[in-house]
Amino acid sequence: MLFIDVQNFSCHPDGAEWKDMSDEELAAKKTSFLAHFNANVLPNMQAVQAACRSAGIEVLYTTIESLTKDGRERSLDYKITGFNVPKGSWDGKVIDAISPGEDEIVLPKSSSSVFISTNIDYILRNLGVQQLILSGVLTDQCVESAIRDACDIGYLVTQVTDACATFGEARQTASLSAIRGYCRQVTTAELLAELGRT
Repeated sequence: MLFIDVQNFSCHPDGAEWKDMSDEELAAKKTSFLAHFNANVLPNMQAVQAACRSAGIEVLYTTIESLTKDGRERSLDYKITGFNVPKGSWDGKVIDAISPGEDEIVLPKSSSSVFISTNIDYILRNLGVQQLILSGVLTDQCVESAIRDACDIGYLVTQVTDACATFGEARQTASLSAIRGYCRQVTTAELLAELGRT
């Protein structure tokens, strides 16, 4: 089970994702995203996290976080986008609501795909993992990147569709449709039923 970028930077109202947005952007993105995330997506993430832990499934997390304070090593995409989540910062932490357990793995990444800027493939293979369940934000950015890369290097991927979020229903729907060929898509309820947790 891999949670992608469910961190203070973008999933907390005080996160740095929002600090440089214009009032117009904030009105279009922040309020609706956080309302939907907190009311619908986060409870699904919590249910999936609890079910996976109960079933003995390894739970991992990735966060956008540079390896340096100034982010000089981060990807060109992140440099062009103009954001940097400094090493060790509050913004780089997983949100408290799905806080990692003391022995769960958290991988900071400095690119859109966790498979590009971390050693996750090495870790997963050492753990004997062949199948990945993915949940996170943003559906049409870092989640999609992880799904494609995981599939291309030989993992069987399941996306929990209602435990992923992006900016608006149109983007969410387009992303789920576009990525369908790379993964199996299930709802939280369907996954919980498979895990015997309903």
